[in-house]
Amino acid sequence: MEIRTRFAPSPTGNLHIGSARTALFAFLFARNKNGKFILRIEDTDKERSKPEFEKNIIESLKWLGINWDEGPYRQSERLDIYEKYTKKLLEENKAYYCFCSEEELEAQRQDQQSRGEAPKYVGTCRNLSKEEVEKKLKEKKSSVIRFKIEPEKIKFKDIIKGGAEFDMGLVGDMVIAKNLRQPLFALAGVIDDFEMNISHVIRGDDHFTNTPKQILLQRALGFPQPEYGHFPMILAPDRSKMSKRDGATAVSDFKKEGYLPEALINFIAFLGWNPGGTKEIYSTDELVKNFSLERVQKGGAIFNIQKLDYLSGFYIRQLPIGKLAEFCLPYLGEIKDMDYLEKIVSVYQERLKKLSEIKEFAGFFFNDIEYDGGLLKWKDMSDKEIEQSLENSKKILEKIENNNWNKKNLEDILMLEAEKEKDRGQLLWPLRAALTGQKASAGPFDVAAILGKEKTLERIKKAIELLD
Repeated sequence: MEIRTRFAPSPTGNLHIGSARTALFAFLFARNKNGKFILRIEDTDKERSKPEFEKNIIESLKWLGINWDEGPYRQSERLDIYEKYTKKLLEENKAYYCFCSEEELEAQRQDQQSRGEAPKYVGTCRNLSKEEVEKKLKEKKSSVIRFKIEPEKIKFKDIIKGGAEFDMGLVGDMVIAKNLRQPLFALAGVIDDFEMNISHVIRGDDHFTNTPKQILLQRALGFPQPEYGHFPMILAPDRSKMSKRDGATAVSDFKKEGYLPEALINFIAFLGWNPGGTKEIYSTDELVKNFSLERVQKGGAIFNIQKLDYLSGFYIRQLPIGKLAEFCLPYLGEIKDMDYLEKIVSVYQERLKKLSEIKEFAGFFFNDIEYDGGLLKWKDMSDKEIEQSLENSKKILEKIENNNWNKKNLEDILMLEAEKEKDRGQLLWPLRAALTGQKASAGPFDVAAILGKEKTLERIKKAIELLD
């Protein structure tokens, strides 16, 4: 049997990190088994489905490197197929038209709740005669199509969660379509999975309770039952449901923040799965080789942004300087001197956790700096001592020729002078603060070497004036 998995997002929002994990697990499982991975866009909700969301989903998957073998199929282009199977259910008396109004259904629910019963449809329209149905349809009375559910127990084995049993007597007949050409999620998914020969349905456990209903539909239509694997949801660090504050955001937002796709894929893969051992860095090829549903954990996966930062920093450090400089460009505006940018990036490559940080770290190289004079102070130095320190640095640096202006030479000369002080920080802190205008930054030798002699002396002069 060929392994065929699918990812079936609804284009009602941008690709969320949780949905990306669903796609990744289905993709890795298919690739591990030399199978096929299919992309299907479930866009039958006309009011909420938007082309821009579909575009975002497709672009985000491509950016992550989650490539599909077939698709994207769109449910909106498959209405004839759904109509055929919906008619079959109606003709075989396995489904029926329901004309109950929302007010009637609400009255039923309230009555059941008042008696301590779980709300379910009581089957008011289940046994309407063919003539009654035709009459109401002819009158264009508002209706939906319901599937008949008998009171039986449905058992199935979930690859991740293990054995499961549902009592369908508690459910009631479910709505499966608004009309012949507007199926709802459960019916459309079952039909598509059959038509696309899906062998394994791999998804989050928010869909777990949909499974017995879909199994009943498969039986009613004479379809084979695919295997199911439901993995736990992603949780916030305090084990609550994840919110946007905790990182429940779109893949495109992580991309905009400057996380590398390799880091995000590595991070997402470990949200609820672990191959065993202590190794943390995995390429996509290594993930494919090691992935198995049996090693997906049964408990919720904790979203840890520090772990993502760690992985992202690792992948940033592997980049060639030229490539890293190119990736940093969007965060710094228009820069024509790429050699200059590469020098800057090389200083910060070890510190960056995401590309967007380059603006905060290195913005002072490109813009005039503004800061409070108190920043120049090291420990208990007086303003006069700070001014003397800066004047000293200025005199030393003025003597260095342009052709000798490099990090090593600057460090050798300035460190020799700094060692004369009781505390090296008395020379180096005011100098670094004057050049960067920041509390924390690269060292003064790196910064001065990149700024060049003219700009370095200019900034020292400005710092001295600030103290006057």
